[in-house]
Formats: sequence, structure tokens, C-alpha cells
Amino acid sequence: MSRESTFFSDTLPLGLVPKARGSRSNAAGRFERLARETFLDGWDSEAEARTLGTTTVDERPKKVITRNDSPDIPFDRSVNPYRGCEHGCSYCFARPSHAYLGLSPGLDFETRLTRKLGAAEVLARELAAKSYEVAPIAIGTNTDPYQPIEARDRIMRAILEVLRDHNHPVTITTKGTLIERDIDLLRPMAAKGLASVGMSVTSLGSRLSRQMEPRAPAPARRLKTIRALSEAGIPVRVMAAPMIPALTDHELEAILAAAAQHGARAAGYIMLRLPREVAPLFEEWLAAHVPDRAGRVMKRMRELHGGEVYDSRWGKRMTGEGEWAELMARRFDIALARSGLARKMPPLRTDLFAVPPRPGDQLSLF
Repeated sequence: MSRESTFFSDTLPLGLVPKARGSRSNAAGRFERLARETFLDGWDSEAEARTLGTTTVDERPKKVITRNDSPDIPFDRSVNPYRGCEHGCSYCFARPSHAYLGLSPGLDFETRLTRKLGAAEVLARELAAKSYEVAPIAIGTNTDPYQPIEARDRIMRAILEVLRDHNHPVTITTKGTLIERDIDLLRPMAAKGLASVGMSVTSLGSRLSRQMEPRAPAPARRLKTIRALSEAGIPVRVMAAPMIPALTDHELEAILAAAAQHGARAAGYIMLRLPREVAPLFEEWLAAHVPDRAGRVMKRMRELHGGEVYDSRWGKRMTGEGEWAELMARRFDIALARSGLARKMPPLRTDLFAVPPRPGDQLSLF
């Protein structure tokens, strides 16, 4: 849908740039007919920065298991307890999903969140369906289940309790150290071969990480979480993701080595993805924080994707193609060998799955 406005600027002026947020603007989503324009009206000091709070709205979903058949993704179902993510990662590929809510993939994505109340109860109903066929459920594939509001809302924990009660396999992807709270649930599940965790580490540099991922735990803290999970017997795969060319790609080997030292068992990497609204938002971030590298980063992105900043083709969207992509793949192979990390995690068990009896159910005597 085309915009009705022919001239607009959604970039916040100096002084209105929000503190501790990954996006500098709040451009309307691609489905909106109107655009927003922000300007200084004389009431604000240009030296003043704004602190934007986080608001939540409630959704009571009718279903929570989302299916996919993408051939380059190793799972066919996922659950996301929240829409939007307060971590505010400037590069997040999930930002465009906020446009379906009539919200901006920019600041709205990290400040206007939706929590799925009753998600655990809905999940239990879906697992109890006679037609349900068990396979690992992936959590954290769109937005992080262990973002800050989970400490209060505990939706993810309730979901884990349902999966535990059903002996259902689960894989979790996060950069949130709040996952340590749920070790008491994950430890016995992992002992049965029912749980594994992927911890995302983009950079080992605390300053760069704080700029890119303003409300996510520091890299050193994430490494400590890898150790805590590993010592509890929960298998962890470090995800060096995204690797940003000309900015963080040189850290690939160091990230894998550090993760191995902290107990990770496997590793993977994904190249930076800039679908739809993410590209202009990330270019805006580059210009503000690393202007000397901005041109190099975007030039490399176009080299990876045949002259475009993004290629959505399966098998190409997460690796790119060409000489530089081949070099990254070769570096990853060598780093794996040196660190002793595996490429894949052992498969999770599905044979233990069973719907627990409800109060009043007749129990079998045999």
C-alpha cells in the first residue's frame, strides 16, 4: 500500500533521540496509509535526550504453535510468548513483524509490546489434540522469550512447565540471562534429552554491544550464563549471530573460543539480515554510531546479495553468496575444529511425550 504523504521524516531530531533504545526513528510500517513526522517545536532543549518507557498490551491467543515449512530452518513449529522485544537490537530481523500490528518496526517494536496471556493453557490444549504429532518446539525464533518483561510476566516459565509436564522436547534461542531462573525446569528436561539452548553472542565488545543491543545483557554476562547452563547439564550452542561484515565479522573465532571455554557444546553463525524496514533502520544506526564504517558495511552487504542489501532466497538469506561468504564459511569450519565445538546439537527425544492425566481422568490399570 502506498503512503499518502509524499514528504516526511521519521528520524528523531537531536535532543529527541531516545536513550537506551536501538532505533532512532519510528517510521510507519509498510501497511500504513499515513506517515509520522517528528520535529522540534521549541519546547525541548536540543541537549535533552528522551527516555521512552515500555508499554504492554494483552492478547489472549486462540493458538500459540506456529508452523513453518522453510527448508533452511531446522524446525517446523515454534512458540513466541511476546510480540516485539525490549532488547532493542538495532539489526533485529523480526522488526518488520510489528507492521502487521499497525505499529512501527522502529521504536514501537521495542517499546510497545504484546504479551500472550494464557499462552501456556492454550499450548496444553494444542498438545492434547488427538491429531498432534510431537516434534521439538523452538522458542525465541522471532523475539526473545527472556527479554526484561518476562521477569514480571513469567509467560515463558509457564510454557516451560507445560512442556515439562508433557515430556515435550524444546529448543530455546535467547540472549537473555534470565534463563538462569528456569534452570530448575530445564535441568531435568535436559537429563531426559528434552531441552537445549542457543545463546546468541554478536560481539565480545561491551561498548559496541551496548550500542547495538541496548537492553540486552552484556557479552561477558552471557558467557557466564553459558557456563551456568552447561554446569547444570543443559547443552548450549553458541550462535555468533548476526555476523556484521566490516564491523563484527573479525570476532567470529574469538566468540567460538570464548563460548567453548565456558562450556558450550556446539556453534553456528548467521550473517546479518536486513529484510524490509530493517535496512533503513540499521543504516540510520550505522550513521549515528559508526559513521566511518557505515559505507563499508553496506557495500559488503550488497556484495553478499548480488547488489541488493538483502536476498530472501532460502539457503542464501542467512549466509549470502560469493567469495566473501565462502571465506566466512571456511573460517567457521576452521574455528569449529580449533575450539572442539560441534556443528549441530544431538537430536532431542520425542518418544517420551505423553499428555498428563487431568483431574478426574480414569487411569489405566495396565
